[in-house]
Amino acid sequence: FLENKDKSILLLFFHHTLTFQSIAFRLVSYFFVSHYIQLRHSTMRIQTSVLSLLLLLSRTADAFPSSTPAASADATTTKKTMEINVEKAFEESTFPITPADLIKRTKEILGPEIGIGTKDAGNCLAQDFEFCAAVVGPIGKEEYLKALGGFELEKSFDIDQNTFGFTVSPLQTNRVYWFGYQKAKLIAPFMGVAPKDNGEETLLDLPPQCFHMDFDEAGNVTEFGFYTVDRRYGNTGGLGGAFGYFYGVGKPLPIPEAHPYKPSFRFRALTWLGSLGRWMNRNKKSN
Repeated sequence: FLENKDKSILLLFFHHTLTFQSIAFRLVSYFFVSHYIQLRHSTMRIQTSVLSLLLLLSRTADAFPSSTPAASADATTTKKTMEINVEKAFEESTFPITPADLIKRTKEILGPEIGIGTKDAGNCLAQDFEFCAAVVGPIGKEEYLKALGGFELEKSFDIDQNTFGFTVSPLQTNRVYWFGYQKAKLIAPFMGVAPKDNGEETLLDLPPQCFHMDFDEAGNVTEFGFYTVDRRYGNTGGLGGAFGYFYGVGKPLPIPEAHPYKPSFRFRALTWLGSLGRWMNRNKKSN
């Protein structure tokens, strides 16, 4: 009843398990595989198991003895440069807008007169524009404008964007990256929460986010998006974008993606399994 991809995953797991010298750890590993087969047979999705398994194997590779001798550094190491030759990349680029002008255009679109399409009726957005963030998207131009118009965050919050670090990608020379630390103060009711409820101001400190904006040759935006780069910062549960505002006022949307990250049961089980293996290996070496 297993599909080919499931068989490959289990064979890979057994291959690594056979390198474990501890009989007890092998038994625990086989128990996990049996449980995995039962879940798969019950038509549960396996994507999380696959990812967790690969992460476990990569984290514990050094913790267990292997029957395969390590290759010598001289035979496998190739000397490479760490940084991209930015000047050369821009010289070879065929995109007609220079990096300096592209950054200038980005700041114009972020400004209050345009507001990334919300203040100019979307005129700055290309017809094939897409919004794509960590969870939401890709969505098209019309859906994007309707979504932002429905949130109306600026009517309820005094927002400081705190942007910095504008740069053009040398590998995607039509893309501008930048960072932002959004800070917001509730100034009008939002999701039923009024300012100064309980005698205290509602101040939101969102995690740092990395934004990007792509352009066509006419200077219109073809893609906009952002991703949280430090989920441990701030007071919105590591959530950025609109999800951070909903969670920050205590009204998170009723979906897992709008709540702080929580590892799945299978990921926690695999992490515990890896910790157990490392502990057993340390005890064996000490003996």
